Amino acid sequence: MSQTEAKAAQKPKYILNIEGEEFPWDEDTITTEQIAELGGWEISQGVIEVDQHNVERTLAPNEVIEIKPGHGFGKKHRWKRG
Repeated sequence: MSQTEAKAAQKPKYILNIEGEEFPWDEDTITTEQIAELGGWEISQGVIEVDQHNVERTLAPNEVIEIKPGHGFGKKHRWKRG
């Protein structure tokens, strides 16, 4: 098995929850624009981050969000349009 095939066979590093839908994500960061694109809406609608305590924060355009490892079930990274 080649190195590329081995990497493709691995599970994604993170599971992102965007408006209730789960998306696999392999990078340690994501931008506001990438979240909106995955969610299927225009960036002009905005992006809100929701933490595990249901505290909401509006993300700035071009903001880079560091995804923290170790988030398991119920503690997934969550975002919604805003």
